[in-house]
Amino acid sequence: MTTSPARTAVVPVAEIFELRRSVLRPGLPAETAVFAEDAAPGTFHIAAYDERGAVRACVSFFPEALPGEAGDAAYRFRGMASDPAVRGLGYGVAVLRAGLDQATARGAGLAWCNGRTSARGFYEHQGFTVTGEEFVVESVGPHYLFTIKLPG
Repeated sequence: MTTSPARTAVVPVAEIFELRRSVLRPGLPAETAVFAEDAAPGTFHIAAYDERGAVRACVSFFPEALPGEAGDAAYRFRGMASDPAVRGLGYGVAVLRAGLDQATARGAGLAWCNGRTSARGFYEHQGFTVTGEEFVVESVGPHYLFTIKLPG
């Protein structure tokens, strides 16, 4: 994988919605890509842009404790998507790292997600740990819970 010089930014959900929908909910109605957390207090959305300014990857973070855990303030993320045309070029890493940095700046000590089983290698390469057993998200497929401790 090469490291992308991708520019990242915290953006309104409208900026990332089409990429999220097309990658994560292809062929499904647009409303299936709307998350209840999109407009919740503390939620932020990250986009990564190519040199022409096109959104190539995205992710949404929101404050939510890890299930069954009390302690560290935590951010959950979901809706992470990379344009298939640029996979492996660092755009996904760029939005994830920017989001983790932003969560840390907002006081989180932990970040987590329910990530697709097919992305396990990606998350582990970024320092995440699998927590628990594989489970199935209805109409989406097999997932694991991934966690990472944040600095600070």
